[in-house]
Amino acid sequence: MPKEQAVLDVEDVSIAYESSQGSVKAVTDVFLKLMPGGILGLVGESGSGKSTLASGIMHLLKGSAHLVSGHIRVNGQDVYAMDPKLLRKFRWDRMSMVFQSAMTVLNPVMTIEEQMADIFLAHRPRMSKGEIQDRSRSLLNMVHIADKHAKSYPHELSGGMKQRIVIAMALALEPDLVIMDEPTTALDVVVQRSILDQIKALQKERRFSVLFISHDFSLVAEIASTVAVMYAGKIVEVSESQGLTQNDLHHHPYTVGLMRAIPRLTHEDVEIEGIAGNPPNLVELPSGCAYHPRCPLATTICENISPELQAVQRRLIACHYFDPKMRGEFSHVF
Repeated sequence: MPKEQAVLDVEDVSIAYESSQGSVKAVTDVFLKLMPGGILGLVGESGSGKSTLASGIMHLLKGSAHLVSGHIRVNGQDVYAMDPKLLRKFRWDRMSMVFQSAMTVLNPVMTIEEQMADIFLAHRPRMSKGEIQDRSRSLLNMVHIADKHAKSYPHELSGGMKQRIVIAMALALEPDLVIMDEPTTALDVVVQRSILDQIKALQKERRFSVLFISHDFSLVAEIASTVAVMYAGKIVEVSESQGLTQNDLHHHPYTVGLMRAIPRLTHEDVEIEGIAGNPPNLVELPSGCAYHPRCPLATTICENISPELQAVQRRLIACHYFDPKMRGEFSHVF
C-alpha cells in the first residue's frame, strides 16, 4: 500500500527577523509532521516561537520576518513555491487559521452574516446569495450560535460566541488543515472548556487535521494526540499525549517543568512548581543547550554543546541526559 501523505510536513525550517542587531532566529531547524485526521499540540512559554512558526506555515510572516531555510508542505504542496494567486486560494480552501486573540479579528462595522459571506464571495463566487446564507447559518448552528445572531455586530456578542464564530469561519470551506493559535485565550475556564469540547467534537466528525498551539500545557495535552514542546525556537520534545507523566526519567527537563506548573484541583497538598529563571533573549541565546541556565540537570556538556533530537522509547527528546554516550556526565543525578 502507498504510504499515507502528511497533511502538514515542516522540514528543517528556520525563520528569522532582521533587527538593528542583525538576523535573529525565532524558529530554528524545526521538523514536524501531522497526518490526516490528527491533532498535534505545540506548547511552550510566550516567546518560544510558536506563533512565528504558525505564521510561517500559512506564509503570512510580517515585517522583516522571513523563511531562512527548510520546506513547509501542506498536502504535499510546498507553500513557499506557490504562485501568489494560487496561494491565496489555497489558504482557507486547504488550510486555515484561528488567530491569536481571534475575538479582535472580526470587523466591528459588519454583521456576522456579512463577514461570513465575504469568505464565499472570495472563494466560491458561483454560489448564489441564498446558498451563501444557508451555508452561513449552517456553520453558525454547527458551533451552537442561533440564527438570530447572524445579523448581530461583534460588540453585541460575548467573547465565547465571537470565538466560536471565528472557528466556524475557519471551517467554512472545509480545509484539511486548521491551525489554532491560542484559541481559548482570555476566556474564562467554563467557556474555555465548552470551546475545547466543541473543537474535539467537530474534528472527530469532520476529520480535519489540527495544529493546536498554546502556552497552557494542560489544554494541549488534553486535546492533542501528539505534543511537541518548543523552547527558544527549537523543538525539544515530541511525545504522545497519553505517555505524558511527571517522571523526570521519561521527559525533557523543560517538559517536566511545564507539567509541574499545572494546578491540579483533584489532588490535595500538591505544590505547584514554577520553572526558575526566564526564557532566553533570542538575540543573545546561551551557548550549548538554550535551557541549561534553568535546568536542574545541567552539566558542563550542556553549557557547550547543543543537543539534537533523538529517539527515546516512543518519543523524541533533545537532551544530553538521554544520550547513553553522555551518561558519565550526569553521575551527579543518579
